Amino acid sequence: MSALDLHVHRWEPPAESGAPTLLLLHGTGGDENDLLPLARMVAPVAAVLSVRGNVLEQGMPRFFRRLREGVFDLDDLHRRTAALGEFLAAAAERYGFMPSNLYALGFSNGANIAASLLLSQPTALAGGILIRAMVPFEPERAPDLSGRAVLLSQGRNDPLIPPSSAQRLAEILETAGADVELAWQSGGHGLTQGDVSVARRWLGQRAAPRVTA
Repeated sequence: MSALDLHVHRWEPPAESGAPTLLLLHGTGGDENDLLPLARMVAPVAAVLSVRGNVLEQGMPRFFRRLREGVFDLDDLHRRTAALGEFLAAAAERYGFMPSNLYALGFSNGANIAASLLLSQPTALAGGILIRAMVPFEPERAPDLSGRAVLLSQGRNDPLIPPSSAQRLAEILETAGADVELAWQSGGHGLTQGDVSVARRWLGQRAAPRVTA
């Protein structure tokens, strides 16, 4: 089995040359189709690599195991993050995109493994749009995330992620040298139009070709 077989996935090439590639990472219970509409609202011309998580929790796909709500199985998280990195390297070779133009677009559990990937394999991504993310783990030593950019879009009334966790993740990423924007939405854990708007603006400022209104 090749590394490209590590994840069920979907690939859609870019509509314009030089457009960024979005790595779509769904939330618990989603699959490789869930975030496609969001991706098209955020970056209509981008290439899309949408990945399904390999862990099942009561039949619902996830990217890594957890012991209970908000408590992660860190050994499994690190294994699954490493496997995702191997998959991305194989996918880049197969589909012809560059890690320097690859941005994660993750929601909830998907946002958490994207954060884990940034902290453990900084060169795998150019950055990420992490929606409803929390601290995946506290690194013993800060990685070098200089040149990487991260948008955290969080819900002020999120019952699952306290504001302190989002703020701590922003601090960890900034300490590592990332350009971090922490945006607050008025809703809870679900996606909102505010997430779409801020993600579209943020990516349009960083990735070529520019995302137009």
